[in-house]
Amino acid sequence: MENSSSHDMEPNSQKLKRGLANRHIQLIAIGGVIGTGLFMGSGRSISLAGPSILLVYLIIGFFLYFLMRAMGELLLSNLEYKSFMDFTEDLLGPWAGFFMGWTYWFCWVVTATAELIAIAGYIHFWLPDIPSWIPPSVFVLLIAGLNLVSVNLFGEMEFWFASIKILAILALILAGVVFVATGFKSPAGEMATLANLWTHGGFFPKGLMGFFAGFQSAVFAFVGIELVGATAAETKDPETILPKAINAIPLRTLFFYVFALLAIMCISPWPLVDPDSSPFVSTFMLVGIPSAAGVINFVVLTSAASSSNSGIYSSSRMLYGLSQVGDAPTLFGRLSRYRVPAFGLLFTCACLLISSVLLAIMPTIMTAFTVMTTLASVLFIFVWSLILLSYLAYARKHPQRRAISKFRLPGGRVTAWTTQFFFLFVLVLLALKKETRDVLLLTPLWFLLLGIGYRLSKPISPGSRS
Repeated sequence: MENSSSHDMEPNSQKLKRGLANRHIQLIAIGGVIGTGLFMGSGRSISLAGPSILLVYLIIGFFLYFLMRAMGELLLSNLEYKSFMDFTEDLLGPWAGFFMGWTYWFCWVVTATAELIAIAGYIHFWLPDIPSWIPPSVFVLLIAGLNLVSVNLFGEMEFWFASIKILAILALILAGVVFVATGFKSPAGEMATLANLWTHGGFFPKGLMGFFAGFQSAVFAFVGIELVGATAAETKDPETILPKAINAIPLRTLFFYVFALLAIMCISPWPLVDPDSSPFVSTFMLVGIPSAAGVINFVVLTSAASSSNSGIYSSSRMLYGLSQVGDAPTLFGRLSRYRVPAFGLLFTCACLLISSVLLAIMPTIMTAFTVMTTLASVLFIFVWSLILLSYLAYARKHPQRRAISKFRLPGGRVTAWTTQFFFLFVLVLLALKKETRDVLLLTPLWFLLLGIGYRLSKPISPGSRS
C-alpha cells in the first residue's frame, strides 16, 4: 500500500503521458479530418459547385496550412503548452482560454454526435430492425473502455481506423486513373475522361454563387485539422514530431480530398452525382465488386468511428486543460493510473449518449446531420480564429521568441491577418444560404452561455484570474 501511494504522489503521475509517436500523431489528425465530410458530404459539395469544388478545397487547404504553421510555432515556443488552450490563455487572457477550451470541447461533442448518428444509419444497412439508439450507445461504451486503458491504445486504434479509410481513398484514386487511361464506359454509356471536368457547363457551371456555395459545404470537411495541437502534451519528442506532422498533414489532406473528388468527377460527369448519397458507393459499384455496397458501408462506418474516436480523445483533453486552470471541475483534472483523464472522458461520452438520443427523434438523420455539421463549422472557425489572434499577440509580446524560433509561420503577422480575414469571408458565405444562416444566427447563444459560465466561475478560482 505504501508503494502504491508514493507512486500516486510522484510529480509525473498527474501529467499526461507522452505515449504518441509520429505515426500516431499523423493518423490521429488525418483521421479527425477525413470523415463523413468527404465520404458522405462530398456529393453535396460537387452538386453545389461542380468541378470548381476542386479549387474550393485547394483554397481552404492553403489557408489552413498557415493556421497550422501558426499553431506549431506557438506550441514549440514554450513546451509547457499542453494544447492550444494553454497558449490562448497565456497570450490573450483567462477569458480566451475559457472560451477556447469549452468551445473546442463542444465542437467535438457536436461533430462526434453527428458521426454517431451516421453510424446508426450504417448499421441499419446490415441490421435494419435494430433500434437506432443501440449502435451509437454500444460504440460510445466500446470507445470509452478502450480509451480509458492507455493513450498508446488510443493511438493504435486511431492508426488502424484511419488506415482503412485512407486505403479506400487510394483505391478510388487508382480506379479513376485506370478508368480514364482505359476509356472506361459506365452502364449508362458515360466515358471516364478528364474532359468531364469542363464539358458539362464548364469548370464553373454554377457561376460565382455556386462556387461560393461550395465553401459553405466544404469547410466542414476540414474540421479537426488542428487536432495535432491537442496532442502536444502526449507527443514523444514534440520538437521533432510536431513540425513533421504539421508540414505533412495539410498536404496529405489536400491530396486525399482533391484527388478523390477529381477521380469521382472524371469517372462520372458531375451532374450525375447524387447530393444525398455517397459518391464513393456509386464509383465502387462501377468497379464491379459484387459486394461494393457492403464494402463501402464498412469503410464509411470505420470513417465515422475514426472521427468520433478523435473527437472523444480531444474533448477529454480539453476538459483536463480547463480543470488545470480552474475553468472546469477539478474532477476532470484527475488522471487514472494509466495517466488518462478518465472523468473528463466519461463526461464527454455521457453527453454523446444524451445527444444521440435527442438526435434520433429528429425528423431525419440527414436533417440532424446538416444542423450538426453547420454548427460544428461555425464553432471551429471561432477556434481557428482564436489560434490566429493568439499568434498575433505572441508576435507582439514575445519578439525574442520569434527571433529564435526554428519553426516560424511564413509571412508572420501578414499571413496571420490574411488567414483571419479569410475565415471572416467564410462566415459571410455561411450567411448567404438559409439552412446555414439559421444555425449561424443561433450560435451566439452558445457564447452567451459561456459568458455567463465564465462570470460564475470567477469566484471559484480567484488566484487563476489575477
